[in-house]
Amino acid sequence: MKIEGKIAYQNLGSGLWGIISNDGQRYEPVNMPEQLKYEGRSVSITAKKSNGFSLFMWGTPIYITAFHTL
Repeated sequence: MKIEGKIAYQNLGSGLWGIISNDGQRYEPVNMPEQLKYEGRSVSITAKKSNGFSLFMWGTPIYITAFHTL
């Protein structure tokens, strides 16, 4: 799946990096690259749904396969 949106940091527990897509969907990468960990950064990513689950229950767990900043 292709997702365009912004990086968001949530101060939940030990902290959570996520992506809020341009259409308002929330995604929680299980493998967030260090290069993307900047609040508000615009990104385009290619991802697949993760079979795992999240303790945070903030968004849909995904696995990032490719990305670039906008």
